[in-house]
Amino acid sequence: MLRLTWVQPEDLLGHELRQAAQEGRVSAAVEERWRRAGGPEAPLRAGASRHPVSPYLRLLATDLLDELADLPSRSADSEPTDLARIRALCPAWPAAPDERGAAPDPARLEAAWLGRAVGCVLGKPVEKLPLDGIRALARATGNWPLDTWFTARGVPGELLAAHPWNRRSATTCLAENIDGAPEDDDLDYPLLNLLLLARHGRSFTTADVAGLWLDELPAGRTFTAERVAYRNLLAGIEPPRTARHRNPFREWIGALIRADVHGWTNPGDPGAAAEQAHRDATLTHTANGVYAAMFVAATIAEAAGGGHDVHHCLRTGLTVVPPGSRLAGAVRDAVHLARETEDFDTVVDELHAAHHAYHWVHAIPNTALIAAALTHADGDFTGSVCRAVSGGWDTDSNGATAGSVAGLLAGHPGRLPDRWTAPLKNRLATSVGGFDGIGFDSLAHLTHRETQRS
Repeated sequence: MLRLTWVQPEDLLGHELRQAAQEGRVSAAVEERWRRAGGPEAPLRAGASRHPVSPYLRLLATDLLDELADLPSRSADSEPTDLARIRALCPAWPAAPDERGAAPDPARLEAAWLGRAVGCVLGKPVEKLPLDGIRALARATGNWPLDTWFTARGVPGELLAAHPWNRRSATTCLAENIDGAPEDDDLDYPLLNLLLLARHGRSFTTADVAGLWLDELPAGRTFTAERVAYRNLLAGIEPPRTARHRNPFREWIGALIRADVHGWTNPGDPGAAAEQAHRDATLTHTANGVYAAMFVAATIAEAAGGGHDVHHCLRTGLTVVPPGSRLAGAVRDAVHLARETEDFDTVVDELHAAHHAYHWVHAIPNTALIAAALTHADGDFTGSVCRAVSGGWDTDSNGATAGSVAGLLAGHPGRLPDRWTAPLKNRLATSVGGFDGIGFDSLAHLTHRETQRS
């Protein structure tokens, strides 16, 4: 039977109750009504399925989702989504440079693209696994602290039974199986944003992003917040309401994974990169989900401007995030922890303890982990991607973002270890039209072209 995951009201309600609590909405009465009616108590795990509920429960879930949306939020003032209000809360918002920065040369951009792909592929086999499972699988092959690709060779059968590889990724992303970079949403979205800039330039609107998705993005390649927003578009709902309407995933990681191109194409202008990321993100996300994208875009833009270390770039990224927001606090704490703690496993354990209330795909814990990984590794490429992936949660997304930043800072594909880049064979698979099989060198030239456009 076809299961329309991430869109059915009864599947969304549990996630919305958790999101409402995190936003400071008093939702106990709604939760009690759902429980008394016999509704499922636990949120549906992403990608899982359950037996269909009764028509009554589905209608009730729909009504309760709308009721939750009308509840006042205690975080509304400190965590706005409107760009003008965000900027008003950011006293150190970066000023626009007097002159537009020079575009990073194609070699730097190729290193960034390769870094993103390496981190993504490294994290894919262990996506959704618990932290102890990731550590056990790596230790079983002598690969801990993590330093190279995961492999099934030499892993005991009972360990694999307890912690099986991600079933969609084992055949393409374990060391013995890598043959080019396989398709992944973490790599599809940068391609879509290249198309976005080619068609609309930097003045694109959120409606332009929506139109591009409807033209070029298969609905089946969307997940969580993106799938709900896509559904909302098809129902005639316009942005930015697409991000809010029955969308409990609006603060998850989806907007963050779309942010790199906005940073790459605004070298030395983190404010412009953040504004560009905001227009993209608000199709699908609100508040902290949007800030995560802005933080990454600004960090990468500062790195693309050249001459800065990773710590300066991360500090710049925080200037576009409201300092009183949960995301800003989580990133500040993670960076401090990483700077003061020698053992990265200890850093990870403390981050997991601090953020256990969040879903493993939520933007707040994952952004904190990315910042901690880059800080602890001092921007080193292998150290950054391996720390990001070894920290768990959304492993492929975190590895991809850390790899993009560290690859850009490395400055040239030849400075990335061959064990990482050679298996990718300069080839990316994708369902985004016109890009399947493209090389990372070609993507770098396309990105360079968009960076040079006025």
